[in-house]
Amino acid sequence: MSKSRTKKIMLLGGIHYLLPVIETAHRNGYYVITADNVPGNIAHKYSDEYSNVSIIDKDAVLKEAQRLEIDGIMSFACDPGVVSASYVQNKMGLPSFGPYESVVILQNKDKFREFLRQNHFNVPWAKGYNDVDEALKDNGQFPLPVIVKPTDSAGSKGVTKVEFPEDILPAIMHAKKYSISGRFIIEEFIEKEGCSSDSDSFSFNGEMRFVNYNAQHFDLDASNPFTPASYSWPSTFTKEQESHLTSEIQRIINLLGMKTAVYNIETRIGKNGKPYIMELTPRGGGNRLCEMIKYATGVDLITAITRYTVGDSFGEVTTMPYNGYWAEIIIHADKSGIFDHLEILNNSLFEVIQEDLWIKQGDQVTSFNGANNAIGTLVLKFNDETEMRNAINQQKDWLKIYVK
Repeated sequence: MSKSRTKKIMLLGGIHYLLPVIETAHRNGYYVITADNVPGNIAHKYSDEYSNVSIIDKDAVLKEAQRLEIDGIMSFACDPGVVSASYVQNKMGLPSFGPYESVVILQNKDKFREFLRQNHFNVPWAKGYNDVDEALKDNGQFPLPVIVKPTDSAGSKGVTKVEFPEDILPAIMHAKKYSISGRFIIEEFIEKEGCSSDSDSFSFNGEMRFVNYNAQHFDLDASNPFTPASYSWPSTFTKEQESHLTSEIQRIINLLGMKTAVYNIETRIGKNGKPYIMELTPRGGGNRLCEMIKYATGVDLITAITRYTVGDSFGEVTTMPYNGYWAEIIIHADKSGIFDHLEILNNSLFEVIQEDLWIKQGDQVTSFNGANNAIGTLVLKFNDETEMRNAINQQKDWLKIYVK
Protein backbone atom coordinates (compact mmCIF):
# COMPACT_ATOMS: atom_id res chain seq x y z
CA MET A 1 0.00 0.00 0.00
CA SER A 2 1.56 3.32 -1.05
CA LYS A 3 2.12 6.07 1.46
CA SER A 4 -0.16 9.07 1.03
CA ARG A 5 1.37 12.32 -0.20
CA THR A 6 2.27 14.97 2.40
CA LYS A 7 -0.30 17.74 2.23
CA LYS A 8 0.90 21.19 1.22
CA ILE A 9 -0.43 24.41 2.75
CA MET A 10 0.39 27.82 1.32
CA LEU A 11 0.46 30.73 3.78
CA LEU A 12 0.40 34.21 2.30
CA GLY A 13 2.65 36.74 3.98
CA GLY A 14 5.74 36.36 6.09
CA ILE A 15 5.15 38.25 9.33
CA HIS A 16 5.89 37.15 12.89
CA TYR A 17 2.26 36.22 13.58
CA LEU A 18 2.51 33.33 11.09
CA LEU A 19 4.99 31.41 13.23
CA PRO A 20 2.41 29.58 15.39
CA VAL A 21 0.51 28.61 12.22
CA ILE A 22 3.70 27.19 10.70
CA GLU A 23 4.44 25.33 13.94
CA THR A 24 0.90 23.92 13.98
CA ALA A 25 1.11 22.85 10.34
CA HIS A 26 4.41 21.07 10.95
CA ARG A 27 3.03 19.38 14.05
CA ASN A 28 0.24 18.02 11.86
CA GLY A 29 2.68 16.76 9.26
CA TYR A 30 2.03 19.35 6.54
CA TYR A 31 4.51 20.84 4.09
CA VAL A 32 4.49 24.63 4.49
CA ILE A 33 5.00 27.13 1.67
CA THR A 34 5.15 30.79 2.65
CA ALA A 35 4.61 33.34 -0.10
CA ASP A 36 5.12 37.07 -0.57
CA ASN A 37 7.56 39.36 -2.34
CA VAL A 38 9.72 40.14 0.71
CA PRO A 39 12.27 37.30 0.97
CA GLY A 40 13.69 38.64 4.26
CA ASN A 41 10.44 38.28 6.21
CA ILE A 42 10.85 36.17 9.33
CA ALA A 43 8.26 33.47 8.58
CA HIS A 44 10.21 32.28 5.53
CA LYS A 45 13.00 31.06 7.83
CA TYR A 46 10.62 28.53 9.35
CA SER A 47 8.66 27.28 6.31
CA ASP A 48 9.69 24.39 4.07
CA GLU A 49 9.63 26.47 0.91
CA TYR A 50 9.41 30.13 -0.06
CA SER A 51 7.56 31.43 -3.09
CA ASN A 52 8.36 34.96 -4.25
CA VAL A 53 5.04 36.34 -5.46
CA SER A 54 2.98 39.43 -4.77
CA ILE A 55 0.13 38.36 -2.50
CA ILE A 56 -2.16 41.09 -3.85
CA ASP A 57 -1.84 39.70 -7.40
CA LYS A 58 -4.49 36.99 -7.22
CA ASP A 59 -3.75 35.53 -10.65
CA ALA A 60 -0.03 35.28 -9.91
CA VAL A 61 -0.81 33.56 -6.60
CA LEU A 62 -3.17 31.17 -8.40
CA LYS A 63 -0.48 30.30 -10.95
CA GLU A 64 2.02 29.54 -8.17
CA ALA A 65 -0.54 27.52 -6.20
CA GLN A 66 -1.31 25.41 -9.27
CA ARG A 67 2.37 24.89 -10.03
CA LEU A 68 3.06 23.80 -6.46
CA GLU A 69 -0.05 21.59 -6.33
CA ILE A 70 -1.13 22.86 -2.94
CA ASP A 71 -3.90 21.33 -0.84
CA GLY A 72 -4.93 24.52 0.95
CA ILE A 73 -4.22 28.23 1.25
CA MET A 74 -4.92 31.01 3.73
CA SER A 75 -3.70 34.47 4.67
CA PHE A 76 -3.58 34.32 8.45
CA ALA A 77 -3.11 37.67 10.23
CA CYS A 78 -2.17 39.17 6.87
CA ASP A 79 -4.96 41.35 5.53
CA PRO A 80 -3.59 42.07 2.02
CA GLY A 81 -3.59 38.40 1.03
CA VAL A 82 -7.11 37.38 2.07
CA VAL A 83 -8.79 38.15 -1.26
CA SER A 84 -6.09 36.27 -3.19
CA ALA A 85 -6.38 33.27 -0.86
CA SER A 86 -10.14 33.15 -1.39
CA TYR A 87 -9.70 33.47 -5.15
CA VAL A 88 -7.33 30.49 -5.21
CA GLN A 89 -9.57 28.43 -2.90
CA ASN A 90 -12.55 28.89 -5.18
CA LYS A 91 -10.68 28.54 -8.49
CA MET A 92 -8.90 25.32 -7.43
CA GLY A 93 -11.84 23.78 -5.58
CA LEU A 94 -9.94 23.78 -2.27
CA PRO A 95 -11.58 24.07 1.15
CA SER A 96 -12.85 27.63 1.16
CA PHE A 97 -13.94 30.14 3.78
CA GLY A 98 -16.88 31.18 1.60
CA PRO A 99 -17.76 32.62 -1.82
CA TYR A 100 -15.07 34.81 -3.35
CA GLU A 101 -17.56 37.63 -3.90
CA SER A 102 -18.48 37.60 -0.20
CA VAL A 103 -14.84 37.72 0.87
CA VAL A 104 -14.32 40.76 -1.38
CA ILE A 105 -17.16 42.52 0.45
CA LEU A 106 -15.77 41.64 3.87
CA GLN A 107 -12.27 42.75 2.94
CA ASN A 108 -13.22 46.15 1.55
CA LYS A 109 -14.26 48.76 4.10
CA ASP A 110 -16.61 50.76 1.91
CA LYS A 111 -18.20 47.68 0.30
CA PHE A 112 -18.76 46.25 3.77
CA ARG A 113 -20.35 49.48 5.00
CA GLU A 114 -22.70 49.48 2.01
CA PHE A 115 -23.60 45.83 2.61
CA LEU A 116 -24.42 46.60 6.24
CA ARG A 117 -26.53 49.60 5.25
CA GLN A 118 -28.51 47.68 2.62
CA ASN A 119 -29.26 44.90 5.10
CA HIS A 120 -30.36 47.21 7.92
CA PHE A 121 -27.51 46.75 10.37
CA ASN A 122 -26.39 49.59 12.61
CA VAL A 123 -23.70 51.28 10.56
CA PRO A 124 -21.91 54.64 10.72
CA TRP A 125 -22.38 57.09 7.85
CA ALA A 126 -19.60 56.35 5.37
CA LYS A 127 -18.54 57.07 1.80
CA GLY A 128 -15.65 55.69 -0.23
CA TYR A 129 -13.59 57.61 -2.77
CA ASN A 130 -10.91 57.12 -5.40
CA ASP A 131 -10.63 60.78 -6.29
CA VAL A 132 -9.33 63.40 -3.85
CA ASP A 133 -11.14 66.28 -5.56
CA GLU A 134 -14.47 64.44 -5.34
CA ALA A 135 -14.01 64.03 -1.60
CA LEU A 136 -13.04 67.66 -1.18
CA LYS A 137 -16.23 68.72 -2.98
CA ASP A 138 -18.18 66.89 -0.28
CA ASN A 139 -16.17 68.55 2.47
CA GLY A 140 -18.50 70.51 4.70
CA GLN A 141 -21.19 67.83 4.42
CA PHE A 142 -19.37 65.31 6.59
CA PRO A 143 -20.83 64.73 10.11
CA LEU A 144 -17.68 65.76 11.99
CA PRO A 145 -15.81 64.22 13.63
CA VAL A 146 -14.98 61.60 10.99
CA ILE A 147 -12.39 58.88 10.53
CA VAL A 148 -10.43 58.87 7.27
CA LYS A 149 -8.71 55.60 6.41
CA PRO A 150 -7.66 53.36 3.51
CA THR A 151 -10.31 50.90 2.36
CA ASP A 152 -7.82 48.05 2.03
CA SER A 153 -5.11 48.25 4.67
CA ALA A 154 -4.73 46.75 8.13
CA GLY A 155 -2.89 47.35 11.36
CA SER A 156 -4.50 50.80 11.79
CA LYS A 157 -2.08 52.27 9.26
CA GLY A 158 -3.18 55.46 7.51
CA VAL A 159 -6.00 56.23 9.97
CA THR A 160 -6.78 59.80 11.07
CA LYS A 161 -9.56 61.32 13.15
CA VAL A 162 -10.68 64.65 11.67
CA GLU A 163 -12.55 67.25 13.72
CA PHE A 164 -12.21 70.30 11.46
CA PRO A 165 -12.91 70.63 7.68
CA GLU A 166 -9.45 72.04 6.96
CA ASP A 167 -7.85 68.81 8.17
CA ILE A 168 -9.64 66.59 5.64
CA LEU A 169 -7.04 66.92 2.84
CA PRO A 170 -3.98 65.95 4.94
CA ALA A 171 -5.96 62.99 6.31
CA ILE A 172 -6.89 61.86 2.81
CA MET A 173 -3.30 62.02 1.59
CA HIS A 174 -2.19 60.07 4.66
CA ALA A 175 -4.79 57.37 3.97
CA LYS A 176 -3.86 57.10 0.27
CA LYS A 177 -0.23 56.57 1.26
CA TYR A 178 -1.19 53.29 2.94
CA SER A 179 -3.86 52.10 0.50
CA ILE A 180 -3.05 49.31 -1.93
CA SER A 181 -5.62 50.56 -4.45
CA GLY A 182 -5.42 54.27 -3.62
CA ARG A 183 -9.02 54.19 -2.41
CA PHE A 184 -10.05 55.68 0.95
CA ILE A 185 -13.16 55.96 3.08
CA ILE A 186 -14.53 58.81 5.17
CA GLU A 187 -16.89 57.67 7.89
CA GLU A 188 -18.69 58.98 10.93
CA PHE A 189 -16.69 58.63 14.14
CA ILE A 190 -18.70 56.54 16.59
CA GLU A 191 -17.92 57.52 20.18
CA LYS A 192 -17.78 54.26 22.09
CA GLU A 193 -19.17 53.30 25.47
CA GLY A 194 -16.51 51.43 27.44
CA CYS A 195 -13.93 49.59 25.35
CA SER A 196 -14.29 48.38 21.79
CA SER A 197 -13.62 44.71 21.06
CA ASP A 198 -11.18 43.22 18.54
CA SER A 199 -11.07 39.45 18.84
CA ASP A 200 -11.25 36.26 16.79
CA SER A 201 -14.23 33.95 16.29
CA PHE A 202 -14.97 30.77 14.33
CA SER A 203 -17.74 29.41 12.11
CA PHE A 204 -18.24 25.81 11.03
CA ASN A 205 -20.38 25.14 7.96
CA GLY A 206 -21.91 28.60 8.28
CA GLU A 207 -22.73 28.35 11.99
CA MET A 208 -20.88 30.51 14.51
CA ARG A 209 -19.43 27.96 16.92
CA PHE A 210 -17.03 30.17 18.86
CA VAL A 211 -17.65 33.87 19.42
CA ASN A 212 -15.33 35.92 21.57
CA TYR A 213 -15.20 39.53 22.77
CA ASN A 214 -12.38 41.37 24.51
CA ALA A 215 -11.54 44.89 25.61
CA GLN A 216 -9.29 46.77 23.19
CA HIS A 217 -7.02 49.46 24.66
CA PHE A 218 -5.01 52.24 23.02
CA ASP A 219 -1.95 54.32 23.83
CA LEU A 220 -3.24 57.86 23.43
CA ASP A 221 0.33 59.18 23.52
CA ALA A 222 1.45 57.02 20.59
CA SER A 223 2.21 58.59 17.21
CA ASN A 224 -0.89 56.75 15.97
CA PRO A 225 -3.41 56.62 18.86
CA PHE A 226 -5.68 54.32 16.81
CA THR A 227 -3.23 51.41 16.89
CA PRO A 228 -4.28 48.83 19.53
CA ALA A 229 -1.73 48.77 22.36
CA SER A 230 -3.23 46.06 24.58
CA TYR A 231 -6.16 43.70 24.97
CA SER A 232 -7.91 42.17 27.94
CA TRP A 233 -10.43 39.41 28.50
CA PRO A 234 -13.35 39.61 29.31
CA SER A 235 -14.89 42.54 27.42
CA THR A 236 -16.64 45.56 28.91
CA PHE A 237 -19.88 44.63 27.11
CA THR A 238 -22.91 43.33 28.97
CA LYS A 239 -24.10 39.77 28.31
CA GLU A 240 -27.12 41.20 26.52
CA GLN A 241 -24.93 43.32 24.25
CA GLU A 242 -22.69 40.35 23.45
CA SER A 243 -25.74 38.19 22.69
CA HIS A 244 -27.16 40.80 20.31
CA LEU A 245 -23.83 41.25 18.54
CA THR A 246 -23.47 37.47 18.16
CA SER A 247 -26.89 37.22 16.51
CA GLU A 248 -25.97 40.04 14.13
CA ILE A 249 -22.64 38.38 13.29
CA GLN A 250 -24.51 35.16 12.50
CA ARG A 251 -26.87 37.15 10.26
CA ILE A 252 -23.89 38.47 8.27
CA ILE A 253 -22.48 34.95 7.89
CA ASN A 254 -25.87 33.70 6.65
CA LEU A 255 -26.39 36.55 4.19
CA LEU A 256 -22.94 36.12 2.66
CA GLY A 257 -22.98 32.32 2.61
CA MET A 258 -19.74 32.01 4.56
CA LYS A 259 -18.62 28.50 5.53
CA THR A 260 -15.80 27.50 7.88
CA ALA A 261 -13.39 30.24 8.88
CA VAL A 262 -11.64 32.18 11.60
CA TYR A 263 -12.82 35.80 11.63
CA ASN A 264 -11.21 38.86 13.09
CA ILE A 265 -14.18 40.91 14.29
CA GLU A 266 -14.16 44.48 15.57
CA THR A 267 -17.25 45.64 17.47
CA ARG A 268 -18.24 48.51 19.72
CA ILE A 269 -21.18 49.94 21.62
CA GLY A 270 -21.81 53.58 20.72
CA LYS A 271 -22.61 56.26 23.26
CA ASN A 272 -26.01 56.23 21.53
CA GLY A 273 -26.50 52.72 22.95
CA LYS A 274 -26.33 51.02 19.54
CA PRO A 275 -24.05 48.01 18.88
CA TYR A 276 -21.86 48.23 15.77
CA ILE A 277 -19.93 45.61 13.82
CA MET A 278 -17.07 47.70 12.47
CA GLU A 279 -15.11 44.95 10.70
CA LEU A 280 -15.52 41.22 10.09
CA THR A 281 -12.75 39.69 8.02
CA PRO A 282 -12.13 35.97 7.29
CA ARG A 283 -8.64 35.73 8.73
CA GLY A 284 -6.95 35.31 12.07
CA GLY A 285 -6.25 38.69 13.62
CA GLY A 286 -2.78 40.04 14.20
CA ASN A 287 -1.42 40.65 17.68
CA ARG A 288 -1.61 36.92 18.54
CA LEU A 289 -5.35 37.03 19.21
CA CYS A 290 -5.93 33.34 18.48
CA GLU A 291 -3.05 32.45 20.79
CA MET A 292 -4.52 34.61 23.53
CA ILE A 293 -7.88 32.89 23.12
CA LYS A 294 -6.17 29.53 23.64
CA TYR A 295 -4.52 30.84 26.82
CA ALA A 296 -7.80 32.26 28.14
CA THR A 297 -10.24 29.49 27.11
CA GLY A 298 -8.24 26.48 25.93
CA VAL A 299 -9.90 26.67 22.48
CA ASP A 300 -7.34 26.10 19.71
CA LEU A 301 -8.58 28.00 16.66
CA ILE A 302 -5.22 27.81 14.88
CA THR A 303 -5.25 24.01 14.77
CA ALA A 304 -8.90 23.95 13.67
CA ILE A 305 -8.45 26.36 10.75
CA THR A 306 -5.10 24.89 9.68
CA ARG A 307 -6.55 21.37 9.46
CA TYR A 308 -9.70 22.60 7.73
CA THR A 309 -7.67 24.52 5.15
CA VAL A 310 -6.12 21.31 3.79
CA GLY A 311 -9.33 19.30 4.08
CA ASP A 312 -8.68 17.44 7.34
CA SER A 313 -11.16 17.04 10.18
CA PHE A 314 -10.64 18.79 13.49
CA GLY A 315 -12.02 18.54 17.00
CA GLU A 316 -15.07 20.25 18.44
CA VAL A 317 -14.90 24.05 18.54
CA THR A 318 -17.31 25.74 20.92
CA THR A 319 -17.43 28.88 23.06
CA MET A 320 -15.83 28.23 26.46
CA PRO A 321 -15.59 30.28 29.69
CA TYR A 322 -12.43 32.17 30.62
CA ASN A 323 -9.85 30.63 32.90
CA GLY A 324 -9.17 33.76 34.97
CA TYR A 325 -8.47 37.28 33.67
CA TRP A 326 -6.03 37.78 30.83
CA ALA A 327 -4.25 40.65 29.12
CA GLU A 328 -1.89 41.01 26.21
CA ILE A 329 0.43 44.00 26.03
CA ILE A 330 1.72 45.03 22.61
CA ILE A 331 5.25 46.16 23.42
CA HIS A 332 6.17 49.31 21.53
CA ALA A 333 8.49 52.28 21.73
CA ASP A 334 7.33 55.83 22.43
CA LYS A 335 9.97 57.21 20.09
CA SER A 336 12.24 56.09 17.28
CA GLY A 337 15.82 55.24 18.13
CA ILE A 338 18.11 52.45 19.29
CA PHE A 339 16.58 49.89 21.66
CA ASP A 340 18.49 49.39 24.92
CA HIS A 341 16.37 47.23 27.20
CA LEU A 342 12.95 46.46 28.65
CA GLU A 343 12.12 46.48 32.35
CA ILE A 344 9.03 45.20 34.20
CA LEU A 345 8.58 46.77 37.63
CA ASN A 346 6.41 45.64 40.56
CA ASN A 347 4.59 42.78 38.87
CA SER A 348 3.14 41.38 42.10
CA LEU A 349 -0.38 41.99 40.78
CA PHE A 350 -0.03 39.65 37.81
CA GLU A 351 1.79 36.62 36.49
CA VAL A 352 3.90 37.03 33.36
CA ILE A 353 2.94 33.95 31.36
CA GLN A 354 5.13 34.85 28.39
CA GLU A 355 7.52 37.63 27.43
CA ASP A 356 8.10 37.57 23.68
CA LEU A 357 10.56 40.28 22.64
CA TRP A 358 11.32 40.34 18.92
CA ILE A 359 14.36 42.61 19.01
CA LYS A 360 17.69 42.77 20.81
CA GLN A 361 19.82 45.49 22.34
CA GLY A 362 21.18 47.80 19.64
CA ASP A 363 18.34 47.26 17.15
CA GLN A 364 16.61 50.22 15.52
CA VAL A 365 13.01 50.77 16.63
CA THR A 366 10.29 53.06 15.30
CA SER A 367 7.62 54.98 17.16
CA PHE A 368 4.21 53.27 17.32
CA ASN A 369 2.54 54.37 14.09
CA GLY A 370 0.97 51.01 13.20
CA ALA A 371 0.81 47.36 14.22
CA ASN A 372 3.97 46.68 12.20
CA ASN A 373 5.94 48.84 14.67
CA ALA A 374 5.33 46.45 17.58
CA ILE A 375 8.51 45.00 19.07
CA GLY A 376 7.00 42.15 21.06
CA THR A 377 4.20 41.05 23.36
CA LEU A 378 3.55 40.24 27.00
CA VAL A 379 0.95 37.67 28.08
CA LEU A 380 -0.31 38.39 31.59
CA LYS A 381 -2.73 36.56 33.89
CA PHE A 382 -4.63 38.17 36.77
CA ASN A 383 -6.80 36.83 39.56
CA ASP A 384 -8.92 39.97 39.76
CA GLU A 385 -10.58 42.04 37.02
CA THR A 386 -10.10 45.34 38.84
CA GLU A 387 -6.37 44.70 39.24
CA MET A 388 -6.19 43.87 35.53
CA ARG A 389 -7.91 47.11 34.50
CA ASN A 390 -5.68 49.14 36.83
CA ALA A 391 -2.51 47.48 35.50
CA ILE A 392 -3.49 48.26 31.90
CA ASN A 393 -4.42 51.86 32.69
CA GLN A 394 -1.15 52.36 34.59
CA GLN A 395 1.01 50.41 32.16
CA LYS A 396 3.69 53.08 31.84
CA ASP A 397 4.28 52.92 35.60
CA TRP A 398 5.48 49.31 35.50
CA LEU A 399 6.57 48.67 31.87
CA LYS A 400 9.64 50.64 30.78
CA ILE A 401 11.01 50.59 27.22
CA TYR A 402 14.43 52.26 27.09
CA VAL A 403 15.35 53.74 23.71
CA LYS A 404 18.44 55.86 23.03
